Amino acid sequence: MEKILDIIEAIAHEKNISKESATEAFKEAVINTAKRLTTPTSRFEVIIDPDTKTYTVNKVLTVVEDDDERLESEPDGYISLSEAKDFDDSIETGDELKESFELESYGRTASANLYRELEYHIQRRIEQDLFEKYKEKVGTIMIGTVTRVDNDENTHVEIGELKGILTQRNRIKGESFKRGDTIRALLRYVSVDPKYGLFLELTRTSPKFLEALMANEVPEIADGIVEIVNAARIPGERAKIALRTDRPNVDPIGAAVGVKGVRINAVSEELNGENIDCIEYSPIPEIYITRALSPAITQNIKVNADEKKAIVDITSDQKAKAIGKSGINIRLASMLTGYAIELNEVEGITERRQEENEEKTSDISALENLFK
Repeated sequence: MEKILDIIEAIAHEKNISKESATEAFKEAVINTAKRLTTPTSRFEVIIDPDTKTYTVNKVLTVVEDDDERLESEPDGYISLSEAKDFDDSIETGDELKESFELESYGRTASANLYRELEYHIQRRIEQDLFEKYKEKVGTIMIGTVTRVDNDENTHVEIGELKGILTQRNRIKGESFKRGDTIRALLRYVSVDPKYGLFLELTRTSPKFLEALMANEVPEIADGIVEIVNAARIPGERAKIALRTDRPNVDPIGAAVGVKGVRINAVSEELNGENIDCIEYSPIPEIYITRALSPAITQNIKVNADEKKAIVDITSDQKAKAIGKSGINIRLASMLTGYAIELNEVEGITERRQEENEEKTSDISALENLFK
């Protein structure tokens, strides 16, 4: 076959893969074809001459001792030392002998096998290139068009050269899509499945999706001025996100919320109206947990850092706020901080003065201690 490099370059251009990938696919196809025409244990090498743009195929034989068992079990891959010395007296065990192998001498059988092998390996290279391309995008937001929704409520999305799948469990509760809709979702991972082939698994329920949306909406987060320490979500209902910054003149909460809440509202709208609480991170667990339990006001916190447990003293009027509807607030605070939070109800009532934005409590336990 003449000017094989021209053919490889044409294949690479047509299939949109690199010339190197196309060359490796061709070599693998030739080697597999040669093995089909001889035996599976035979060894071959393919050499491409860049000057003449042609290729040669060599059968490789390894020299072994005359009594080596592999001479009988794999006769097409090994040659005895005594037989090899007929070709070269200086040869030793472990050396390799190479003899030319002509695919053309096998006629149409070789051509048909080579075509099938080349088609297979080119397709594998296309998939490998796509896999590597999208693997680098894992954790980023993908934008695609819905092509169909199957009987299992899986949403199939067209994204570039591949298809994405948004399963029901990765979809926010209450969301529904129809053909032609444009959606945004986080690329969870790239996978190969016998049913779907190479595909992208998408999610809209991961906390990472919230973080990616915040980075898109808030320039300070995208630029690294404000850092997202952690995020916790109950998709479609409520979320908490912890923020920090090293810049004393930057308010991380104000930056995330935006003027009149325009930034946080844009993210909430994308998440089907999910309520998002922004809190400022603190390396001090007691402060961090107190902020995470907002809007509830706590009285005292005892933290066991080794066991990751926290006991929070709270008055009866604040307990419901700390727990939240269906336990949402305390669950999110626990997920956000990484601490198992236990509420301990204490006597007293905590109120917040609207006009002064100050806290006051009728808890008298501290006064009682003075008279003990």
